Amino acid sequence: MSKYILVASGVCSTLGKGVASASIGSLLESSGLKVAMMKCDPYINVDAGNISPYQHGEVYVTEDGAETDLDLGNFSRFTSVNLTDDDCITIGKVYESVIQNERAGRYNGRTVQVIPHITDEIKRRIISCGTRTQADVVIVEIGGTVGDIEAIPYLEAARQLIRELGKENVLTIYLTLIPIITGGELKSKPTQNAVKQLQESGIRPDILLCRCETELDEGLRKKLALFCNVSSSAVFTSTDIEHSIYELPILFHKQGLDTKIFEKLGLSNCKADVSLWETFIKRLVNPKRKVCIGMVGKKDFLDNCFKSVKESLLHAAVTVHDSELILKKIDAETLEKDVDVSKYFEGIDGIIVPGNYGQRGFLGLLAAVKYARENNVPFLGIDLGMQLMAIETARNIIGWEDADSTEFIRHCEHAVISLPEEQTGHTSTVMKLGASQLTIAEHTKLAKIYGNATLITERHRSKYTFDRKYCDIMQENNLIITAQSYPDKQVEAFEWANHKWGIGVQFHPEFISRPTKPHPLFASFIGAALSKDKD
Repeated sequence: MSKYILVASGVCSTLGKGVASASIGSLLESSGLKVAMMKCDPYINVDAGNISPYQHGEVYVTEDGAETDLDLGNFSRFTSVNLTDDDCITIGKVYESVIQNERAGRYNGRTVQVIPHITDEIKRRIISCGTRTQADVVIVEIGGTVGDIEAIPYLEAARQLIRELGKENVLTIYLTLIPIITGGELKSKPTQNAVKQLQESGIRPDILLCRCETELDEGLRKKLALFCNVSSSAVFTSTDIEHSIYELPILFHKQGLDTKIFEKLGLSNCKADVSLWETFIKRLVNPKRKVCIGMVGKKDFLDNCFKSVKESLLHAAVTVHDSELILKKIDAETLEKDVDVSKYFEGIDGIIVPGNYGQRGFLGLLAAVKYARENNVPFLGIDLGMQLMAIETARNIIGWEDADSTEFIRHCEHAVISLPEEQTGHTSTVMKLGASQLTIAEHTKLAKIYGNATLITERHRSKYTFDRKYCDIMQENNLIITAQSYPDKQVEAFEWANHKWGIGVQFHPEFISRPTKPHPLFASFIGAALSKDKD
């Protein structure tokens, strides 16, 4: 039977519970245990697909096509777990399932209530994760903050789970905040109150993980242990990291958090190995050179909007090229207001345009693509970034001033990008999500990047596609088609002929990149950017 680790947080939100959970998963996995990971989100949305990235960060897409919370991206990068739709539970998904059961008469006419029906559904999904994956340990991150009304069903389900499976099979880790007030004094009262709130839910934490700027001294740890009813050896610190979130597994290991988990769950003969993380951090803090990448996005785009893209660039720069990544955010709306955009790209070694939605900033994104093409700057376009390569070629080389995407202009003479059902010979379709296969054209840069493979699998999240009736004229004007979906042959990738490195892909390679195993497309892009001034 699987054992379970429940990770909750108190005092306030955004303490880094997802990264902490992922780091713990990494430690357990490095000890030889099979790990599964889940995220329980309190929002009523069925999934994260319709949530703005400004609200909730990027939407992470799993291999089976689920649109999930960005924390699943952290789980994927820190561990080797292949996440699925079942690993992201929203309260909306739970209620939807219970209502469907009620409509089908599965509750035999009983009144449907939060307890037991909602809590039973939550428990069923958590237990089924262990059964489905046959994992030694299932780590369940409970989203939200203890004390919020939205978290109550999950906490009640957790209480019942602990009671039913036994304390030897369920471990509760509670992440809280230790603030520093004026004068430098560390205050434990918020954590004491947060633990009382958790205890009011019927749950006593086994381990306290205290978020703080500095390490807790022995005196404060003993005080917390006394007032929070845990042993002082079970009080740990999640301090502010110096260089990267990938330091957390090392930090936790040095404090003995993994050892305490093994002890409390009765997992003897387990010992974590953090050597891979130590090697990565060593490369990170001792770079041999620097590379500056300009990421072009819409105004005020937040760090979490393109979280996976940023991390993928870092993986490639550090692991493959021993380089320091300098990421410069460039506002597309500012670019479209300026005739001369060259000053915004001074000192830039490469340009990336990740996936975007909506017309705002469109002309600025287009200007960035044109600048990269005309100035032989290494360029990587993802999703819309790839589609812009076709629109830019149509407008500025072929001379079709009205060339556009039907996402922005519903009716235009040259709809280079459109929905598949708007293209001749295609039927209505929905958003393409998850992993699917594509074929790569031989003797292209893309083929070389993938080791001359002819059939690969990548993840998608897109509705709009390039209209194949424009294939010939694009290739006549140096925009080469290098990949097609299999078996329906939709265009999946472009590259500029006679250009140092200019590639656009319809798929999202960032979703499968890991620190110790960077995606080859990002590795090649960073390599081209590093050699820009050497040609």
